[in-house]
Amino acid sequence: MLVTLYLKVHQPFRVKHYPFFSIGKDHRYFNGENGKLNNRALFEKVAKKSYLPTNKILLNLLHSFKLFKLNVSLSGVFLDQAELFYPEVLDSFKALVQTGKVELLGETYYHSLSFLGFPQEFAYQVKLQEERLREIFRVKPHIFSNTEAAYNNDVAKMISTLGYKGILTEGADKVLEWRSPNFLYQASSAPNVRLFLKNYRLSDDISFRFSEKSWNEYPLSADKFALWIDESEATGEVINLCMDYETFGEHQWEETGIFNFLKAMPEYVLKNGINRFATLSEVGARLKPRATLDVPEVITWADTERDLSAWLDNEMQKAAFTKVYSFSESIAKSKKSSLGEDWRRLQTSDHFYYMCTKWFADGDVHKYFNPYESPYEAFINYMNVLKDLELRLA
Repeated sequence: MLVTLYLKVHQPFRVKHYPFFSIGKDHRYFNGENGKLNNRALFEKVAKKSYLPTNKILLNLLHSFKLFKLNVSLSGVFLDQAELFYPEVLDSFKALVQTGKVELLGETYYHSLSFLGFPQEFAYQVKLQEERLREIFRVKPHIFSNTEAAYNNDVAKMISTLGYKGILTEGADKVLEWRSPNFLYQASSAPNVRLFLKNYRLSDDISFRFSEKSWNEYPLSADKFALWIDESEATGEVINLCMDYETFGEHQWEETGIFNFLKAMPEYVLKNGINRFATLSEVGARLKPRATLDVPEVITWADTERDLSAWLDNEMQKAAFTKVYSFSESIAKSKKSSLGEDWRRLQTSDHFYYMCTKWFADGDVHKYFNPYESPYEAFINYMNVLKDLELRLA
């Protein structure tokens, strides 16, 4: 059984508290100094709790186990903040890549939703991300990971024209139906594009349920988890474990034992002598697609619905999304690079996520990630910034 471990690294430039009276006067949108909106303080906190200790463990595992490999994607705005706020973090990722056992995936530089009707902007951000990865890590990505693993047939066509061989997305039941996510698939709209599907049950056991004491499998040990992977051999060829990097140390605190789990897990997975960790490109080269998947509607790896409702469900989110992309032509004509940079940072999907009003099964997750007191505050703050940007463009 091939096992891929994919970790997503992203931190947005959060918009600071921006009241109505700042419009036309303050053009610095991301230099917040207070609490949850202080980008530097937040980055430093997560770096110390998650990025640095996790990378130290992963580097040791990469050196210790010949058959341990890793897949990572780092948003452009994460790389910008690492460079600005904590260069040691960037160095720790360079050390991982230098082992030759880590595959970096492509994505949109600004972790945006530009694939939804803005193909030129989407292509621009994908190419910009490629240039950044080449500049920092001297690598070129061949597999693509869209924002929040968002995927449909149109995404496959777009990334195919951009030269990508595959895309990582959600193993959504509504798409797979009776099929297993533990096989390689191909896109119906671009047969040359391989589809790597997240096994969300096993992935979420780590990223969401690991410290849940009411879970009937609590506590989750590395040997128990490895046994579940072994049991999957009869129903597949590859298991894609996909989660946010911040799972280790931030979403699951060190006190939960998550770091000890990470240290031990590869050894137990490899213990049977059959399993091996692989990069996604290796999976694509070794396995043949088991079937073609037709995905007309967008799927994502978010929430129980696995769709776009976390970002574009309510009227606030739709209004904000429509407004920010209404500036596309004006930005293209503008000669001020600062306007383009601000506009693209405002495309980051997190801004719309903060406006989510879903307070049911996924409510706690949304509240945890929201630096604002309410979705309404997030919306008003964001629209005030867009008004100032509109005045600057005019």
